[in-house]
Amino acid sequence: MTKKKNSSGGPIIAQNKKARHLYELLEFFEAGIVLVGTEVKSLRAGQVSFTDSYVHISNGEAWLLGTHIAPYANAGYVQHDPDRDRKLLLNAREIHTLRSRIEQKGLTIVPVKMYFKNSRVKVEIAVGRGKKLHDKRQDIKQRDVDRETRREIMNK
Repeated sequence: MTKKKNSSGGPIIAQNKKARHLYELLEFFEAGIVLVGTEVKSLRAGQVSFTDSYVHISNGEAWLLGTHIAPYANAGYVQHDPDRDRKLLLNAREIHTLRSRIEQKGLTIVPVKMYFKNSRVKVEIAVGRGKKLHDKRQDIKQRDVDRETRREIMNK
């Protein structure tokens, strides 16, 4: 089984496909994440879910909320809390930029993907604006048109 590679060369652990459907992603940032050992082992096994996860900024720190990292099966009696809040590692300038972006109406910060980079876990986060229903329908319609044109090109 081959894993998808990230632009940095490391394997992608998980992608948040729902984020691209629900949000218009405007600006991307790369952040480190504070993890415990059993969480890293679960991530190597691909046991992560981004359902309803988002980034919250409080007291000058960025926190990843709502991300589920499943408990590691071979951990023994020491397990991590699968739904705990995890601190993101960003510098002060990036946190200030993110805080100023989300103070605008309708903007939020969502995780887009998680990947390994030089044996460290990184999270790509994005500032996004929620899409309206007609925007979602337009995206689906455009995707169908693109699929049909690719199919016609392949048949010729």
